[in-house]
Amino acid sequence: MSDDIPTPDQVPGARHPRDTETLVGQDTAEQDFLTAFQASRIHHAWLLCGPRGTGKATLAYKIARFLLATPSPDSDSLFGAPPPPTTLDIPHDHPVAQRVAAGSEPGLRVVIRSVNPKTDRLRDQIVVDDIRRMSDFFHLSMADGGHRVVIIDAADDMNPSAANALLKMLEEPPADTTMLLLSHQPSRLLPTIRSRCRILRARPLSADAMMQALDASGADVAPSVALSELSAGSVGAALRLNGLSGLAIYSELIAIFGSMPRLDRPRALALSDAAAQRGAEQKLDLLIDLMDVALSRLCRQGASGRSAPEAAPEEAAIFERLAPTPFAARVWATQAGEISARLRHGRAVNLDPAAMLLDTLIKLSQTAQDIQSPAPA
Repeated sequence: MSDDIPTPDQVPGARHPRDTETLVGQDTAEQDFLTAFQASRIHHAWLLCGPRGTGKATLAYKIARFLLATPSPDSDSLFGAPPPPTTLDIPHDHPVAQRVAAGSEPGLRVVIRSVNPKTDRLRDQIVVDDIRRMSDFFHLSMADGGHRVVIIDAADDMNPSAANALLKMLEEPPADTTMLLLSHQPSRLLPTIRSRCRILRARPLSADAMMQALDASGADVAPSVALSELSAGSVGAALRLNGLSGLAIYSELIAIFGSMPRLDRPRALALSDAAAQRGAEQKLDLLIDLMDVALSRLCRQGASGRSAPEAAPEEAAIFERLAPTPFAARVWATQAGEISARLRHGRAVNLDPAAMLLDTLIKLSQTAQDIQSPAPA
């Protein structure tokens, strides 16, 4: 892949998952896989699922290095069975670790979204040819008769033809091969694919664990309560927020919420125009996501009567005024679902972003007006 084309399996500003040796906060998933290995119950396909940015890819590479470097517990040996491993870690200077880091390990194949040769741009899906190319990998004769590992990052990205091609491989799995499918939303996968995989769950990280993981990622990120709250235990989300000035965008969004029901139109227009500028597509998508986050936090506070740690100045007081009762929270919840669907449809059909965002803020302001208006007698 060309150096000027971003790789879809690496968060900008962070180390690639294959270079991140420290996995934080996923001890349970590591132990589950290790227990299966020790009992000689290594399934041919594993579905590593959990929220985006919680370390699934780092876990996949850790498992791959382990499998490629560690003899099977029931393997024959002149010197008897090797002692059972107690960790998935292998030494940094192990030949497998060095080859994986260099991208030259013959026993590992990584499937990601590829570049379309006709456009020289990254595809938005994993296509059937990306999956079919694995057949050549399976038919290669391993020089040492060893194991093979495939990482698919992410299985959610497969189009229907690619998913059906993978299903055929899962139905007739190649010998001595382990497939690791990463999924942020397993419900999007074919049920027949899910049923042929053993589940390994990556959990959202605690605030302390996320800070440790951010440090291990090599990114220059200052820890904060707001970053922890808005990233919801996802290192990937935290890196995205940090790289796109997400905390400032969220603070401005909450300030606009604070002007409702008398919407501060100049401020709303400025935010909409900034996110709609040419080349600001990532910030536009982030703003849409942060609008979902803001409405979700507003609904939770209104329904429970309890405020979470603030992710923006005056957030708790603004939410208390906008959603003073559980009934108001239900109204906002209904509006949130409609708003989210409308915004994502607008992005899909390329509606004018500035007009779309401003119209959304006007609708939210009208909802605030409706909630605060007394019911007719």
